[in-house]
Amino acid sequence: MVEVETPEERIETAYMQLDGELADDLLELILSLTPARFEQLIVELLLAMGYGDGRSEMGQAIGKSGDGGIDGVVNEDKLGLDAVYIQAKRYALDNTVGRPALQAFIGSMTGESATKGVFVTTSTFSKEAREYIRRVQQRVVLIDGKRLARLMIDHGVGVKADKTYVLRSIDANFFDVV
Repeated sequence: MVEVETPEERIETAYMQLDGELADDLLELILSLTPARFEQLIVELLLAMGYGDGRSEMGQAIGKSGDGGIDGVVNEDKLGLDAVYIQAKRYALDNTVGRPALQAFIGSMTGESATKGVFVTTSTFSKEAREYIRRVQQRVVLIDGKRLARLMIDHGVGVKADKTYVLRSIDANFFDVV
């Protein structure tokens, strides 16, 4: 017996395929950005996610030569009571971020008396890097390329809605007779 997908299942399958292709295309475009634009994109994403109450003046990309290993900073809340420091590495997909890069970032955070950070890469993190980050005193979130693309899609950064389809169904409560 051959199982046939319902129309809703076909739509869901097509949506998932299109969404996956969008994430791949987005990551490819991110790789073509300049380092400065990539760092700004990460700040914009964190603001879109609600850091700094989403206000652009609550975050800034500061990466440049002699930046001390910090590429950006966003305020965690709208009062600016705590800052989240950013390291953004636009690496080729096959260039894994290892423990030394994370150690350097932690060192830079320590120099700023920072306790919270986000390390973003377009590639992936090695197992040693992930294990290392679990043992340090600072709270650092690792975002790899796949998660970066997903967060951008989920928060509407660098993407737009082309079409919206509304699937309707019968409202059984409407037809209930009292």
